[in-house]
Amino acid sequence: GVGAARAGNLTFMVGGLEQEFDAAKELLTCMGSNVIYCGEVGTGQAAKICNNMLLAISMIGTAEAMNLGIRF
Repeated sequence: GVGAARAGNLTFMVGGLEQEFDAAKELLTCMGSNVIYCGEVGTGQAAKICNNMLLAISMIGTAEAMNLGIRF
């Protein structure tokens, strides 16, 4: 999010050739505290999608629990 970007605490999940990742890692660590190499091209995006899906499921569960609690 914006707050993490301003604080330099972003997480980067990176896919691609490992030597290209190594070349870019120094720049990425200026913007984020977690820089993770995920493997070949596309694996960083896959990891991000999985992370976003898990976050969405968690948010839905929280909202449903709050709704149930209010109704009871």
